[in-house]
Amino acid sequence: MNLNPKLSRRSFLVGSAAVGGGLALGLRLPPFGPAVVRAADGSPEINVWVVIKPDDTVVIRMARSEMGQGTITGLAQLVAEELECNWSKIVYEYPTPGESVKRKRAWGDFSTGGSRGIRTSHEYVRKGGAAARMMLVQAAANQWGVPASECVAANSVITHKASKKSTTYGKVAEAAARLEAPKDVPLKNPKDWKVIGKPVKRLDTRDKVTGKQVYGFDLKLPGMLNAAIKECPVFGGKVKSFDAARVAGLRGVKKVVQVGDTAVAVVADTWWNAKTALDQLPVTWDEGPNAKISQANIDSMLKAGLDAEQAFVGNQAGDAKKAIAGAAKKVEAVYAYPFQNHVCMEPMNATARYTADRCEVWVPTQDGEASFAAVLAASGLPADKCEVYKINLGGGFGRRGAFQDYVTQAVNIAKQMPGTPIKLLWSREEDMVQGRYHPIMQCKLVGGLDAANNLTGLHMRLSGQSILAAVRPAIVEQQKGRDPLAFQGVADAGEHSYGYTMPNLLIDHAMRNTHVPPGFWRGVNINQNAVFIECFMDELAEAAGKDPVEFRRQFMGPHPRNLAVMNAVAERIGWTKPAPAGVHRGIAQMKAFNSFVAAACELSVKDGNKVKIHRIVAATDCGYAVNPAQIERQVSGSFVYGLSALFMQECTVKDGAIEQKNFDAYQSMRIAQMPKVETIIVQGGGDVWGGIGEPTICVAAPAVLNAIYKATGKRYRTLPLMNHGVELV
Repeated sequence: MNLNPKLSRRSFLVGSAAVGGGLALGLRLPPFGPAVVRAADGSPEINVWVVIKPDDTVVIRMARSEMGQGTITGLAQLVAEELECNWSKIVYEYPTPGESVKRKRAWGDFSTGGSRGIRTSHEYVRKGGAAARMMLVQAAANQWGVPASECVAANSVITHKASKKSTTYGKVAEAAARLEAPKDVPLKNPKDWKVIGKPVKRLDTRDKVTGKQVYGFDLKLPGMLNAAIKECPVFGGKVKSFDAARVAGLRGVKKVVQVGDTAVAVVADTWWNAKTALDQLPVTWDEGPNAKISQANIDSMLKAGLDAEQAFVGNQAGDAKKAIAGAAKKVEAVYAYPFQNHVCMEPMNATARYTADRCEVWVPTQDGEASFAAVLAASGLPADKCEVYKINLGGGFGRRGAFQDYVTQAVNIAKQMPGTPIKLLWSREEDMVQGRYHPIMQCKLVGGLDAANNLTGLHMRLSGQSILAAVRPAIVEQQKGRDPLAFQGVADAGEHSYGYTMPNLLIDHAMRNTHVPPGFWRGVNINQNAVFIECFMDELAEAAGKDPVEFRRQFMGPHPRNLAVMNAVAERIGWTKPAPAGVHRGIAQMKAFNSFVAAACELSVKDGNKVKIHRIVAATDCGYAVNPAQIERQVSGSFVYGLSALFMQECTVKDGAIEQKNFDAYQSMRIAQMPKVETIIVQGGGDVWGGIGEPTICVAAPAVLNAIYKATGKRYRTLPLMNHGVELV
């Protein structure tokens, strides 16, 4: 089977995997050792991370996924730093999860989510580059009959310092591939980094701007047919009946199939013909009891949780309830955050080919191993008869990670047409109504102040969905019913720990799960928790008669890195200086995904409801900034996501189904609405490796909400702002 040559440029697995049904790699050989393991073109593999071609091209293999966030370039920088190779001659490719199984997970974790792409793999990928360099240097030293300690490597060239002899990586790669891997692999001191920390150009940009990048949406295979699918719009519903004969004679239609208990698909020569027929297919649904649920039912259930007696504690110090009961002044507020959809620009899709002894799937996925597991389960075949070939994603944001429903569907359809590649592509409407939504949440906050306006106690009660109860119930069971992720950003410890120390504190969660399936939506629970706590901190500061920044500082002594990023944005925005006439400022900070982030904004409001954000200053301390230019882009992109959610994004339920079915009802901000973003990178170093793709998103909304209050005197506590008639201009 020959694949699209555009695709094979970037992935040796996608480009060569199906030739004869297998890979051109010696997969049963160990990744290190005297026998040479070769890539598809015959080039020697130095180790699982590095292949060197005779022309000195360096192929770096990456298990993580590229979905626009620049992870692959950052990971390549980590490998290249230790490898000492020529950056201009680097290309990348994806190993497959099937290969990884055969090699005992030699590439480690395939999951790209939770802003973990770099922060949880930096050490072992750097060691992969360092080990490859050591082997290349040793091979050159062996040829010259000199100690390896007398040789140095730089820019893919090895030089013997005494004799000035030199050679290139490509010339010694074959010999290096035969060496045993070193057991002791020291890494560079960060002060000696030359590639890490530099704003190098991304490896995937050229193909995207020239149109050579192939997404799952674009994939073409010989003999391929296309499928459009429709699942019961009410979650929990099933297919009752459908009349396939009504569309069997329509143009291009090949087959109408039921997919599991809940969906129907039409397979045709083109996707448009499949969708056109599907739109005309009579389907009767058994919608079940969830068809009676409305948004009002859900809101009422969450509201009851705000005062429920039972709740799971996520953070506690002292006796907050007692302190509040004896307070001279109480401040109370209720906030609410809605369901939201991922709305990836590329809808869910996967291409599957099934036979009785082989199942292969090509898919844009955030987690190749999760996709592989879905293929095994759906096909019923063992691991050595299945494979997944990963394709760059047209957006992920959490939708394409833990949730592999689209992969399962593709395999189920392909099983009903053995031997034929089937590309399943969801319509935008299907993508909207079959999401895994940002969890809905309400929050009641109560603070107590003494006669001197000092905060004596704070109680933050969350009421809403648990993602883990739906997706990872074993974790919730281990936690005796508690979902630790519900407390992201306000937890008592860890990568999402609370950035304030208060004498009496209680943060708890009344779990209220709905029939709408929750998911990991970019940033996840930090998004609502930042709005809740950072807006309420402003409310407390006002009640205490104190400046919001000064009020926060009195609780941040034990949190110097939180304080540092907040101080950085306050200084850059000119917090202590008068703002221009008609301009108002707001601020917020949080620790998320092991990074410390803060934002301060300047905005103006006209006619009471038209908000113009003039600038946002963002500070990020992720420990080590691998690619500063990419960090700046991710921060700006985070604000697009966060501000769109703040002003105009909400999913609501009517008759058990999601009402918003396309971009006309679920909009994103336009370029003209985008404020100027100024990014401050704080190099905190130490043992901290924080995330980038998600953390900053959470501080945009509370900073803007706090500034809107300053401008209008109105405190908006339920989102999105369009429901209050407030628009972004």
